[in-house]
Amino acid sequence: MTVPDEARCMLMRGGTSKGAYFLAEDLPADAGVRDDLLLRVMGSPDPRQIDGLGGAHPLTSKVAVVSASADPEADVDYLFLQVGVDRPEVSDRQNCGNLLAGVGPFAVERGLVAAGDGRTSVRIRMVNSGDLAVASFPTPGGRVDYSGTAEISGVPGTAAPVVIEFPQGSGPLLPTGHARDIVADTPVTCVDNGMPTVLIAAASLKVTGYESPKDLEEDLTLADRLREIRLEAGKLMGLGDVEGTTVPKLSLLAAPLDGGAVMTRTFIPVRCHTSIGVLGAASVAAGLRVEGGVGEGVARPPAQGDRLRIEHPTGFLDIEAGIAYDAEGIPVARRTAVVRTARKIFDGTVFARPAGAAPHL
Repeated sequence: MTVPDEARCMLMRGGTSKGAYFLAEDLPADAGVRDDLLLRVMGSPDPRQIDGLGGAHPLTSKVAVVSASADPEADVDYLFLQVGVDRPEVSDRQNCGNLLAGVGPFAVERGLVAAGDGRTSVRIRMVNSGDLAVASFPTPGGRVDYSGTAEISGVPGTAAPVVIEFPQGSGPLLPTGHARDIVADTPVTCVDNGMPTVLIAAASLKVTGYESPKDLEEDLTLADRLREIRLEAGKLMGLGDVEGTTVPKLSLLAAPLDGGAVMTRTFIPVRCHTSIGVLGAASVAAGLRVEGGVGEGVARPPAQGDRLRIEHPTGFLDIEAGIAYDAEGIPVARRTAVVRTARKIFDGTVFARPAGAAPHL
C-alpha cells in the first residue's frame, strides 16, 4: 500500500477552534492509514507540534472530514477527528460544534452544495453521533463571505455570522436517567445535548470556578478528583471505559460574574478550555434547565425564553437551548441554536512529515 505524504486541505478557524478540513475523497479510505497521515500532518506526537499544522493545544489540533451525504435529511456528512497533541491518537468519539461552523462554508467552497444568492443553508449530518444540524451563512453573489460584524468571545475581530440550529438529539438528554447522581462522592448532573458532559458545582471540588485555566491545570489534587469522576461517570453514561477517550467533558459551575446564567470551567478532558465548546455549552445550558440538577443554587435561574449566556474564562457564549418534559416526566431537548463565526485561513496542499520519521519524545 502506498503511504501518502500530502493531501488537499483547507485550514479554517471554526468558532474558537482551528482545524484542517478535508474532503473524504482526498484522504485514504483505510482509517488506519488516514489517521497515520493526519498525525503527521498535525505534527503529532509532539507537545509543540513544531513539524505540522497543529497549534500545541487540543483546540488547534482538530480535523473535519466532509463528504456528500446519502442521508435524505442531510446535504453533507461531517466526521470530526480529534488529533492528539503529545500522544499518537486520533479519536472519533465526540463531535465538535466549533469546527461545525466551518463545514457549511467548506462544503460550498468544495462544490458539494450550491450557494444561494444572499444566504445559504447546509444540512449537516454529524457522523460521530448521527445527529443533524443546519448551518446558514451569507453568500452574496453566490460566494462565501467571511467578513461581517459578528463578534464571539475568544476570537479577535469580527466575521460573518454562522447560525447553527440543532434539532432534538438522537439519545436521552440525561444518559443516567437521573437529574443528579453521586459520582466519586461528588454530586453531578450527567447530560448529553450533543456532547456527553458532566456538570459539577466548583465548590464541591474545593475550587471557586473563577481560577484561570492554567491554575486549574496545575492543581494536581483537582486533576486526580476529575479523573476519578470522569472514569466513573463514563460508565454510568453508557460510554464504557473512557480512560483513553476525550469524552465525557467535565464542566465546573459557579455563580455568574457578568450578568450571564453561570460561570464555567470546562476540561477537555485534561486541559482546561480557554472558552467553551459549542456542544459543551449546549449541554450545560440544557442541564441548567433540568429540575433538581446541580446547577440549582449555583446558576442564576434561567429566564422564560430559550436564550442563556454561558460565561467562560475569556468571555461568554450566548446559546438558545430549550427542553420539554414528555408524558412520563422525562426531560428531552427541544431546540438548540447558536451563532458562531468561521474564516478560511488557507486552501492548498498540506505536506506531511514523512512516514516513519516520528519525533523522539
